[in-house]
This record gives sequence, structure tokens and C-alpha cells, in this order.
Amino acid sequence: APVADSLMGKGAFDGTDPHYTGMLGMHGTKTSNFGVSECDLLIAIGARFSDRVTGNANKFAKNAKILHFDIDAAEINKNIPSDASVVGDALEILKRVNAKLEQQDRHEWLEHIHDYEKQYPMAYRKDCLNGPLIMEKIYELTKGEAIISTDVGQHQMWAAQHYKYKKPRTLLTSGGLGTMGYGLGAAIGAKVGCKDKTVINIAGDGCFRMNMNEVATATRYNIPVIEIIFNNHVLGMVRQWQDLFYGKRYSATVLDDCVDFVKVSEGMGAKGYRVQTIEEFEAALKDAMALNIPCVIDCLIDREDKVFPMVSPGAAISEAFDRKDLDRMNSEK
Repeated sequence: APVADSLMGKGAFDGTDPHYTGMLGMHGTKTSNFGVSECDLLIAIGARFSDRVTGNANKFAKNAKILHFDIDAAEINKNIPSDASVVGDALEILKRVNAKLEQQDRHEWLEHIHDYEKQYPMAYRKDCLNGPLIMEKIYELTKGEAIISTDVGQHQMWAAQHYKYKKPRTLLTSGGLGTMGYGLGAAIGAKVGCKDKTVINIAGDGCFRMNMNEVATATRYNIPVIEIIFNNHVLGMVRQWQDLFYGKRYSATVLDDCVDFVKVSEGMGAKGYRVQTIEEFEAALKDAMALNIPCVIDCLIDREDKVFPMVSPGAAISEAFDRKDLDRMNSEK
């Protein structure tokens, strides 16, 4: 069966597996959103059915019988009614359920889902430095073996969409808490616990301001984390909403100032880089990984970049749209 995940479920299922269809929900893939909207059976394992996953709850998976497996009884029927549920440890439940099932052929359904993957790939620009391109390059250079932490915003979604998480606990993110500044401390903790792993925090420039002093913690104790700043001089996710849904009435989201993140980082003892092209980024990341000291890479990207696909507030996940859809809708106005 095809498998989708939520932001907090990254790595529970191998992101390189051919049955994996990507993240579900507000910034999920069209493949996952359309697949869940069309399926006749949805098995939810450890899912809370948050609003970021379901979109309009009244229109979520309306064609499906829903089986809900969760260790917390409070989650059953809380947001989405289930047709059947089991409370307990997910691994034990799946072992027992699998023992009762004969192997079944889902060839036709899988082909339908694979057609969606071909029709709606996660497209992004290759001619300039941008979030998805950076994440793809990080995945390439780390061979998918790094621990990634994130702060909150567009960079968080790009990190979820464009890095393939193969194992549990390899994405550290604050989820529904929405904690700006979370990622750097999480990266430091992860590196202390997993000294043999490359640990990278993905931050926005707004988030870096929230907790940049922890660079000094990393240098004080020589904890070699790599901080990567997606610097578009705006609070990107809020500005994206102001752009798409509030008539470009920007309020408290523009961060045009003279703060030099490289100098700030070097002043706290870290190695600093500023990059404007993917070639410069690749060279900086290779150097940072080889140095094995605390490093900060300031990536200058376009403030007009947006996270796609996207589901509008109040809409069903089956109404996910991307840049092509947006351009088409604008041309029809």
C-alpha cells in the first residue's frame, strides 16, 4: 500500500521506499493529498489528525473507512472519527494485524498513485539558490545520513519535503508548538548524543535571531554543529500568507536591516560563510563538514520564494495547489 507521513512522523517509514508518497497535508505532496482523498481504506498509525494534516476535517478522506492505531486513547475519534481503532503499541498492533492478513495485490492502485507522482513532481527552480535546492544538495552531500533539526517556517517545510528521512529521530522539529529558535539547541543536543553523525540545523533569518546566542554554547564546548540560515530578509511563512491571502498587506514580516550573520557568528567563535549560489553553498558545506567545528552558513535566497504545494485555509487537501495552479488562477482573473 502507498504510505504518507506527517511532519512529526518523518523517518518512521523509509523516505526512499518506492511505496512512500511524501508528506500529507497543508504542504504535503499532491500525490499524498490526492491519494488519501481517493482511498477506500486509510490506516492511521500514531496520527493525531491535526488541522495541518486534515485541512477541512469535514472533507477529509470522505471515501475511506478509517482504522486508527494509537497508544493514546485520547486521540481516538478526537478530530477525525474512525470506523475501527486499536489502542496500544504500534509495532505490536501491526504484527498482530499482519498475521491475520493474506497477501493482497494492490497493483492497479499503486500504478494510479505512481501516475500522480509522475504528473505532480516536487518541482523547484535550478537556476538560483533556493530552499528546495539547498535541501537536495544537503541530502546529496550527507548521503541522507545526517540528523536534521529545524526552526519554524518555510525552511522547516522545505526540510520536510526535500530531504529523505530513512530512520526515526533523524528530523528534530517542534511540530505544532511552532517554536522559533528551537532548532539550534536541538542540534547541539543531538550532536552531543550522536557524536559520529553530521548534525545540521535549518533556520530562517527570523528564527536565527531568536536563539543565535547558542552558537556561543556550541563553540564554548566545541560541539561541531552546522547552522544553515535560509536568509530571505523576511518572516517567510507569514509573509507567504500575507501575499496569497491578505492582498500583499505586509505587516511585521520584513526584516531589511544591516545585521551581518557571518560577523556575528565569527564573533562567537564559529566559522562563518555567506553564499549566493548553489556552487558556493556546496563548497561551504563540504568545508564545514571537513572542519568538524561549529559553522554557520548564511544562504541568501529570494523573499518571493514560496512553499508549494499548499492547501488554502479551510479547503480540503484534495484542493492542494502549486505554482503552476497559482499562475493559472491569476491569469484567469
